[in-house]
Amino acid sequence: MSTFATDAALLADLVALRRALHATPEVGLHLPATQAAILAAIGGLGLEVSTGASLTSVTAVLHGGRPGPVVLLRADMDALPIAEATGLPFAAGDRAMHACGHDLHMAGLVGAARLLAAGRDDLPGSVIFMFQPGEEGFAGGRLMIEEGVLDAAGERPVAAYAVHVDCVTEGGLAVTREGPIMASASALRIRVTGTGGHAAHPHLAVDPVPVAAEIVLALQSFVARRVPAQSPAVVSVTRMSSDAVAGNVLASSVELEVNVRTLSRETLGLVRAELPALVGALGAAHRCEVATEFVDSYPVTVNDPTETGRVLALLDARYGELVVRMPAPSMASEDFAYVLEQVPGTLVFLGVRPREVDAATAAPMHSERAVFDDGRLDEQAALLAELAWRRLTAGR
Repeated sequence: MSTFATDAALLADLVALRRALHATPEVGLHLPATQAAILAAIGGLGLEVSTGASLTSVTAVLHGGRPGPVVLLRADMDALPIAEATGLPFAAGDRAMHACGHDLHMAGLVGAARLLAAGRDDLPGSVIFMFQPGEEGFAGGRLMIEEGVLDAAGERPVAAYAVHVDCVTEGGLAVTREGPIMASASALRIRVTGTGGHAAHPHLAVDPVPVAAEIVLALQSFVARRVPAQSPAVVSVTRMSSDAVAGNVLASSVELEVNVRTLSRETLGLVRAELPALVGALGAAHRCEVATEFVDSYPVTVNDPTETGRVLALLDARYGELVVRMPAPSMASEDFAYVLEQVPGTLVFLGVRPREVDAATAAPMHSERAVFDDGRLDEQAALLAELAWRRLTAGR
């Protein structure tokens, strides 16, 4: 049974906040309107509030009335550059959309702050509420760590938790796993340079286009034959373009971008070391120059086994048979990974597929048609609050 009682008034407030945030999405690291809405929503709770310098983050600290450790709760704030096509009455315009549920994450964390603040006198420790911009590819979590979010309460947290909603998973299901839960994300940028020339006389030029095509095929073979099946990688060519300006002109250069996903540091190291060498050798074999740049992005998201054991015990008590232990990690990425590299903790997925949406046709997250059931926001808030409370009462 939950320590925290919710009511219709709290749910109504959180739904109104979520829908206001949904209607006014902002992308990236600088979200002034979103930041203002969060500051207003947590105003009056007696929290120590600070905002970011290099991004419009919000860090709020609740100090309990009893001594104890620190726990961090996190929500992301940014939207995606997608034109919404849901037809909802509170739908956003044509420039951005909360298609990954970050509007629900913010509202849920505001609700958790209200629940925990109401029990401040009995709270054995402190809670950091981390409202983070720039999750969608901008590494906002890393920037907030550099600006001191982990030390905001005066000492490092003993645990960190985040709840991520999922609009495809059945409403009410709680999903997580111990160990790696989401993949790292990196990019390999490739430029293949030849000499260009007339399309009628390819023998007088060094055409980089067939070389680039050979590289694309070689990347797939690399994964199949060099990466251990027990620690997989996903390598996808996501962009390919040439500088040819006419149909009868051979390009002088081709650019490719490769997205790389792995589930271990060892596999990432293998890919980082060998892929550029493979690409360079193919270019040299065809008299092309090849320049490569490997760009690290999010690390592997790893749920700490001990903390996740605590979380699963709580989830089992709250949800019973609705708790799902993921059999394998997702190859998507999440920048809560930066926090979990430094603080033991857990990421949990919460199913919020609307009841009227068929599982077979539900639009996935990051789709312009993604819809979320915000009627569970009070439960989401109570779960976050319960995770913090139970961990604080367990002590150091």
